[in-house]
Amino acid sequence: MKFFQDPDKPLETCQEISCDKCNVCQDLNCHFNLHQLIQFLLNVSLVILLGGIGIYYYNPLLLIQWIVMFLLYFGLVEIRVMCSHCPHYAETESSTLKCWANYGSPKLWKYRPGPMSSAEKIIFILGLLVIWIYPIVLMMLSVNYIFIVLYLVFSLLAFNIMRKYMCSQCINFACPSNTVDNSIRGKFFKHNPEIGDAWEKEQNK
Repeated sequence: MKFFQDPDKPLETCQEISCDKCNVCQDLNCHFNLHQLIQFLLNVSLVILLGGIGIYYYNPLLLIQWIVMFLLYFGLVEIRVMCSHCPHYAETESSTLKCWANYGSPKLWKYRPGPMSSAEKIIFILGLLVIWIYPIVLMMLSVNYIFIVLYLVFSLLAFNIMRKYMCSQCINFACPSNTVDNSIRGKFFKHNPEIGDAWEKEQNK
């Protein structure tokens, strides 16, 4: 069992037979590794921990509800509305995702190249907001303002780090947080024409 994709093997959506001399891999993470997964987990772990502690102080039972919401959203809903647009989702070598953000999540849906629909973006953003705001509401009810401040500060820090160092190199251009420059996207589309055609078709509607 491979924990990550072969870094020397082109994506299944890519028309190249080798990654040698690729003009895309210097700007994008077409493949992921353990270092990137650990980096992501460290970046979000403190935010999750603070949120969990804040909920626990108000009512330990409500922490279970948050965890269930967390698993359902990131393990099912987000995979459908956002991850199923990602080129990594098209990999047939594994039935689970091998990326840094949703590692191990099952591929239950059909791969759909191209951008997210307006409805998908709304579901994606609202789901994130519900999970993120849930601890804040309970911290306010328990008058735990110090934790609210810490939660907000570290959430903002984690978001900015992710946008700058991860979202800026991610090949899932459909994600609303993706910050890859259009010129780099164009290079990727040339190597992955099926994806490029899907984006062009949607944008021309």
